[in-house]
Amino acid sequence: MTSSALGRDFRLLWSAAVSSRFGDALRTPALALLAATVTRDPRVIAAVTVAGQLPPLLFGLLGGVYADRWDRRRTMALVDGARAVVVAALAVTVALDRVGVLVLLVAAFLLATLGTLFDSASFALLPALVPPDALPRANGRLQAGSAVAGGFLGAPAAGVLFAVAPALPFVLDAVTFAAAALLVLALAPVGGTQARPGARRGSVWGEIVEGLRWLRAHRTLWRVTLLTAASNLAISGIMAVLVLYALDVLRVPPAGYGLFAAAAIVGGVAGALGSGRLAARLGTVPALCVVLAAETVALTGFALARHPVPGGFALAVFAAGTVVWNSLWASYGQRHVPAGLLGRVGAAQRMVGLLTAPIGAALAGLAAAAYGTAPVAGAAAGTFALVTLAAWRTLRPTDPPVGAQSVPVARDLAS
Repeated sequence: MTSSALGRDFRLLWSAAVSSRFGDALRTPALALLAATVTRDPRVIAAVTVAGQLPPLLFGLLGGVYADRWDRRRTMALVDGARAVVVAALAVTVALDRVGVLVLLVAAFLLATLGTLFDSASFALLPALVPPDALPRANGRLQAGSAVAGGFLGAPAAGVLFAVAPALPFVLDAVTFAAAALLVLALAPVGGTQARPGARRGSVWGEIVEGLRWLRAHRTLWRVTLLTAASNLAISGIMAVLVLYALDVLRVPPAGYGLFAAAAIVGGVAGALGSGRLAARLGTVPALCVVLAAETVALTGFALARHPVPGGFALAVFAAGTVVWNSLWASYGQRHVPAGLLGRVGAAQRMVGLLTAPIGAALAGLAAAAYGTAPVAGAAAGTFALVTLAAWRTLRPTDPPVGAQSVPVARDLAS
């Protein structure tokens, strides 16, 4: 998955990300299983999930501020060390059979809150480790490694380990966080990636506004962010009812659902490994438009399919396109945003892009309850068609490079 051409520091970062993702894939299903042993109240179990989803929306922008203020390498190492402590404490609590609903809620909330700072720092650090033209390939390798570690290794092992001992997945998760922290600390110190030398640091709120204003002023990046939010409305909707759609519409046998869902992982890995080549051949912005068109075709095929095989193939193609989009979207921002704003602008991108996800899931649930799951897939395909049309009409790679933008950004947005 890694490439020697990307350098030693990237290999260390890749190893840290894969280690951490493997632990996440162990912990997430184990946390759901643990919640089910504590209570059978679906409202409480759902609350544990929500506790892990709220922090990116509540604290994502704040995490971006501190990712720009603090040394990013040390921040990532400290965050992973703190997460290792939190998960280790949870493992001890599980082993002692002292787990309650409050413990689960606090653990999920703390881990997700720390994750917002880690994600902002990681996004901002990558451009300092690899050349600009290698960013699509580097982001693709990160996503591919994470998909393999999470989908093929961690997730299947979580249930088995939980059955052996409920505390075991959390013990291993703590170990992966500690390993990731050590790998990040092994990175060579990076200079010149934080705020401009001599720049006066403003208030936290002022710095948040600065990042938001920069994103809003960058025409292409802002439009890509809005397109991401619109597409997430459809993606979260289809994912919310995927299991029901597979069982009821595609007639996937319950015993074969895991294999069906694995199609998305295979597609995601393939897309991640090919994103760099696509960007090199077409350019990042044209590639984004092509990817949206391919996703629309795949999602339309998924909505029309009535058999597991074509449905699984369409899902794999759609997942590949989603991963390519994510890789290229991140790479475009990393190449165009000034280094001192990367944490804040990246956090703003993620927050705006994620705002529609809970809306899409809620609408899909209501629509499926009223009309069945089949219309949800059709509505998702229609949404993607509109997003694709908007992209082809509005996306133009006409923004000047970072060097040309750094002076007006400092003059207009740093006040």
